[in-house]
Amino acid sequence: MLLVESALNGYSVEASDGSIGKVIDCLFDDRTWKLRWLVIDTRAWLFGRKVLIHPSSVGLPDADNLRLPVHLTKGQIEASPGIGFDLPISEQVESGTYGHYGWDPAWRSGGYFAGFQEPAFGEAEVLERPGQAQPDGGDPNLRSMATVTGYHVQATDGTIGHVENFIIDDVLWDIHYLIVDTKNWWIGQHVLISPFAVTDICREDEDVQLNVSKDTVRKSPPWRPLDLVKQSDQALLHAHYGWPNHGW
Repeated sequence: MLLVESALNGYSVEASDGSIGKVIDCLFDDRTWKLRWLVIDTRAWLFGRKVLIHPSSVGLPDADNLRLPVHLTKGQIEASPGIGFDLPISEQVESGTYGHYGWDPAWRSGGYFAGFQEPAFGEAEVLERPGQAQPDGGDPNLRSMATVTGYHVQATDGTIGHVENFIIDDVLWDIHYLIVDTKNWWIGQHVLISPFAVTDICREDEDVQLNVSKDTVRKSPPWRPLDLVKQSDQALLHAHYGWPNHGW
């Protein structure tokens, strides 16, 4: 099922023996566009701590009650490595969290691009881009959705808007689309952009760069924030841009 990422923020996270806190962010790998971590604020339970929860331990979100079940106990979570309230997340903390729970770092590897030749924007390019290394040993490919929200979105010939949200799959935990608010360029419109169109995410300039033109975006199938993203709509969108589809 596809859902808007911001809808998860504020969900109560329920361990098998009680509530542990609330979702405040999601961290994704910009090479695969797969969610790597949910960031949970446990301050109401473990004062001053955030913890990382891997998607492999998460059940289906309960939208009616704003709850997110996790297949863990409070004791397991309390004994896990804590993180501060600022990025970056060090690779040591990530490794320690994987080891603590016995989670597989390669869980459902491949992400949104599994089965396709074209990666997000080239693993080698990302890893070698100067100035992208994170302090304190942070992974340069690990991105915060909360941080990227608001980044300007640059087509090949100019700015089209800013990242307003993300649409994710709550079973595979991939990012399927960026929701772009184009109100300063195309009044009253929102558009969906697939990771296939992203060529770069720049921390320094706070922008997302695309490989499509403004005219191509303007001619894309219309989308409204209240619309559900049906497979038929996705097929039309992908056909317009020439993006690979996922078997529709």
